[in-house]
Amino acid sequence: MLTSVRSLMAATVLAGSIAVAAPAAAQDIGVELSANAAVVSEYRFRGVDLSGGDIAIQGGIDAALPAGFYVGTWGSSIDETTVGYGHTELDVYGGWSGSVSDAVSFDVGVIAYLYPNAGCCDYDYVEFYSSVGVTAGPAEVTLGVAYAPDQDSLGGTDNFYVYSDVGVGIPNTPVSLSGHLGYTDGFLTFTNNSKAFDWSIGADVALGEVVSVGVAYVGAEGDIVAPAYDFTDDAVVFTLSASF
Repeated sequence: MLTSVRSLMAATVLAGSIAVAAPAAAQDIGVELSANAAVVSEYRFRGVDLSGGDIAIQGGIDAALPAGFYVGTWGSSIDETTVGYGHTELDVYGGWSGSVSDAVSFDVGVIAYLYPNAGCCDYDYVEFYSSVGVTAGPAEVTLGVAYAPDQDSLGGTDNFYVYSDVGVGIPNTPVSLSGHLGYTDGFLTFTNNSKAFDWSIGADVALGEVVSVGVAYVGAEGDIVAPAYDFTDDAVVFTLSASF
């Protein structure tokens, strides 16, 4: 059984991100606020479809704090019938990011996944994450790990996830390419042995400084199929996004 998680790689997206200016008082103490909103053609998390093949509405607010700390929240509609955790996912997270050089950065934090209208059962859980990013020219490679310790909402077990993301901006063009490979060992899979790979490859085109469009091919291993629905079918997914 899978509990949904905020997409670190939301590959099937028709998305929009809208940043809001921080109030003057927040700016005075070194806090930068931003917001994002999205309409996604299919909410994918680690290759798994959490919106039943349908469009989802998403959005969040982030606050960059002094000394590299940050907090934020993010939410998405999910498919109440096929996923079974109500119709809303709400994530609350905080962490610390920094760099050791112009080329190497890092990020550590914790995120809580909440399902406020899940009905009879408690599906909320907590996951710790960390990553290292290396930039070389127009390319960036990120290696990351996420761990959810034993929790009742995970069936009294844990979940371990490791992944790599690669992004390359094509010089003198508005085009960027991306790739993702992840591996799950634990509760959050659709395989009989609780181990699964997921993957995606995509491209984005910036339409000016705010809007971009993208397309990606995404999928995951899975040999457990819900009645009349397969959460891990490969899919071609699309993105429309805006950010400030």
